[in-house]
Amino acid sequence: MMFDRLDRYIARNVLMAMLVVQVLLLGLDLVINYITDLGDVKGSYGALQVFLYTAMRLPWRFYQYAPVSVLIGALIGLGAMASSNELTVMRAAGYSLSRIIWGVIKPLVIVIVITMAVGEYAAPLTEQYAKSWRAELKQGEGVADRGGGWQREGDSFYRFGSIRTDNTLIDITRYRYDGVRLISATHADRAVLNGDQWQLKNVRTTRFEANRTVAETHKSEPWDTSLDPELLRLIITNPDSQSMGDLWRYAHYLGDQGLAATDSWLYFWQKLLLPLMLASLVLVAASFVFGPLRTVAAGTRVFYGTIVGLSFKYIQDLLAPAATIFGFSPIWAILTPTLACFALGFVLLRRAG
Repeated sequence: MMFDRLDRYIARNVLMAMLVVQVLLLGLDLVINYITDLGDVKGSYGALQVFLYTAMRLPWRFYQYAPVSVLIGALIGLGAMASSNELTVMRAAGYSLSRIIWGVIKPLVIVIVITMAVGEYAAPLTEQYAKSWRAELKQGEGVADRGGGWQREGDSFYRFGSIRTDNTLIDITRYRYDGVRLISATHADRAVLNGDQWQLKNVRTTRFEANRTVAETHKSEPWDTSLDPELLRLIITNPDSQSMGDLWRYAHYLGDQGLAATDSWLYFWQKLLLPLMLASLVLVAASFVFGPLRTVAAGTRVFYGTIVGLSFKYIQDLLAPAATIFGFSPIWAILTPTLACFALGFVLLRRAG
């Protein structure tokens, strides 16, 4: 019973600290991205729409900030108990260091379940909806949109802006070549799937002939393509906001096409190994509190936690392109910093005794 009471007390302190850190990070991110995106305001895409777009992307931001929130939250939660000598009392009462750390790891299961659910289900849907909604608002406003996807099919290169949840494509551009020379450029506001046939809407085509250009416009015209909505969704959606299932399918699709799938595999392993990553960061936080940061101020702990969190992320970011250059598996870009955190945590905890 006392063990259960101890676990609940530790969990309450640590989870509350993680929640506060996550809310603060999301709030700062919302303000910064809102101010940044105000530069795109034009026509029907106004300040309110910018705010709504930024708010719709919060589930994806929640997932991205989870490792940093877990690390800093664990540092703050355990650090507060260390500052009030509660950890010292627990040790004096006969609780071992491993027992206390196990009490910190237990509530992490809740964080892992919520974070993986958001990354697997909520974030992909909200990202897709937010970007398609934004692309529709910005059509015809002369504002260059970021993102989208490119695909080659036969003699044509396509750029797709976004895809809605009802499988409507937004902002389609097609460039046709006869081998080396551009022969036509086509832009359509959208493409609607009627049964098995795509229909392009508000089509504008420019054909490049020997000594002149010819412009044509059509309200609607058929689009003969083998691309289906599921494949288009994978092409358009950024790998970092795809679910594990989508990453798995798209990585194999790229492999079948003879193309590199490093990014897809990297994010797949990142999502799959998320529990291991978070556990390693909590272990580092605990080792800091029981070791070198036992008597320092809370601000110093947050500073060191931020440094470790950023280092963790930067090492992953550096190893990702290294996997492409040197040909090793992207899984090592995730495992290397994770195992390094485990090693650092175990060494510091062993010294703390």
